[in-house]
Amino acid sequence: MDGEQLHEVAIRTAAGLPAAVETQPFGEGAIVHKVVGKMFVMVTEVRGVPIVNLKCAPPHGAALVRDHAEITPGWHMNKRHWITLSPGDGIDETLVEDLVANAYDLVVAGLPVAKRPIDPSRGTPPARATD
Repeated sequence: MDGEQLHEVAIRTAAGLPAAVETQPFGEGAIVHKVVGKMFVMVTEVRGVPIVNLKCAPPHGAALVRDHAEITPGWHMNKRHWITLSPGDGIDETLVEDLVANAYDLVVAGLPVAKRPIDPSRGTPPARATD
């Protein structure tokens, strides 16, 4: 997957998630997607190379870094909880879509139940208490 495709798939996938908002808190060169104010993906370039930073559970991130040359610990982020995707043959559309959705689910799962736009375990709106 080339860099343009990497960015396009990550942005398209993030934008399609419930309550996801596109922002640019770091300036014009970085697109950040947040859910309820919490960042889960950043699309930018480093020295002219398109990259995507994603929130990731530490064991999953370590396995991805081990198994894919295009995946490294998060650039400019907490290296334990973030990964960086770079263009290359080991990255495909399905992997990017899955990793963006996983990053979103991780952030949503960490939100108070009342603020969650979905139940991450079922992909549906959370159950609300009734009076």
